[in-house]
Amino acid sequence: MMATTTTTTARFSDSYEFSNISGNSFFAAESSIDYPAEFLTPPEASALQLLSNCLESVFDSPENFYSDAKLVLAGGREVSFHRCILSARIPVFKSALATVKEQKSTTVKLEMKKIATDYEVGFDSVAAVLAFVYSGRVRPPPKGASDCVDDDCCHVACRPKVDFMVEVLYLAFVFQIPELVTMYERQFLKIVDKVVVEDILVIFKLDTLCGQTYKKLLDRCIEIIVKSDIELVSLEKSLPQHFVKQITGIRKALGLEPPELQIHVKNLYKALDSDDVELVKMLLLEGHTNLDMAYALHFAIAHCDVKTAYDLLELELADVNHRNPRGYTVLHVAAMRKEPKLIISLLMKGANVLDTTLDGRTALVIAKRLTKTDDYKTSMEDGTHSLKGGLCIEVLEHEQKLEYVLPREASLSLPVTPEELRMMLLYYENRVALARLLFPVESEIVQDIAKLDETCEFTASSLEPDHHIGEKRTSLDLNMAPFQIHEKHLSRLRALCKTGMD
Repeated sequence: MMATTTTTTARFSDSYEFSNISGNSFFAAESSIDYPAEFLTPPEASALQLLSNCLESVFDSPENFYSDAKLVLAGGREVSFHRCILSARIPVFKSALATVKEQKSTTVKLEMKKIATDYEVGFDSVAAVLAFVYSGRVRPPPKGASDCVDDDCCHVACRPKVDFMVEVLYLAFVFQIPELVTMYERQFLKIVDKVVVEDILVIFKLDTLCGQTYKKLLDRCIEIIVKSDIELVSLEKSLPQHFVKQITGIRKALGLEPPELQIHVKNLYKALDSDDVELVKMLLLEGHTNLDMAYALHFAIAHCDVKTAYDLLELELADVNHRNPRGYTVLHVAAMRKEPKLIISLLMKGANVLDTTLDGRTALVIAKRLTKTDDYKTSMEDGTHSLKGGLCIEVLEHEQKLEYVLPREASLSLPVTPEELRMMLLYYENRVALARLLFPVESEIVQDIAKLDETCEFTASSLEPDHHIGEKRTSLDLNMAPFQIHEKHLSRLRALCKTGMD
């Protein structure tokens, strides 16, 4: 029996990495006994490993182990926990639980927004941190929790991964778990060089949330930004002013300072910031610059109100496929912003969905790498389709499909006889009507791209001869009704075919 026990505990010890767990570090509560990991004998290490496994199972199956409290997250989702464990491990929970100890309901509930007040965190990051609190081990997030939608991505440094890491680091700070702070900062430093520069800017919010706790990580981010080609205006729009000054100062010292914007370009940007498109038109009339030279459409799509960007686009004074100095088209910028309405507007103006960035990403790939797999799947399964990133993906996928199947230069094969046209119109109208019922949001987006509203709907009444108007028609009347091909019918058919709802 003794031999069997030793073998079992040894197997547990071999299965997991055991990192520096001591009596004081494993529990926040004060202990009179200290067991430094370097002095633990194999049986002692195995015993602690077994304890860690047991506590992890308690967290994973809370209802089976008499959980007595719930943590309510944004959106109403709940995480069950045990008051005795979290109050012992996390001082902030001990204080929060003390304020509700007189609560008479059988299950105590704490709201996450009252504990982590400065930043909204998701279920997966909360579960990851609490799993560490229970077991003392860092475990990888479940599949889809920090993965993007792009199947070709290795999910090491995409945006969902960055967001997950930022949330965990914030929770480690709020919950006062120094071990987790150290481990996740070290892990983040290993991948930060692989993060695209636009996503690096997200990490800087840790300075506002956590002060100097993650100084080493932020210093590395500053080094990356200094050597990058990201524009000063993007830094000014995204970062606290003291970081902008620090980055520009280092760039100047290293001789990496970009050319200063011309005064005429600055004036255009100021007008756009004020949502004054009329002033933009007046400035353009002066002839000192134009929208393409100033990359004004890129600026508006990235930083301005959606209506302002749309109004600027409607002037039709800019090339929607023009690239900025970093190689981004306006559609790439719209995909980064995750704004479906702007993407639709650009596609309607002729933006090329197949254009790639300098590193080979299309607008669709950009949108996919910004969107978390779990969120995208949930949005698709429950039919809410409220996720902006998901809608962007749907729009761009549809447009890309049209580009491959029906290039812009290709001409539509129109029906020869009136009867063929009538049958095609009825077929497509029925398909679109069905799509409106089953997929209302996607259908609306696709119809916008196809400019369906600019054509007249073809209905049964369209087949009715004048002398039958207002009278009850029979099936014989419908079949015998004369039908003539008009340009409005052909325009409608072209628009219906662009919806791809066939």
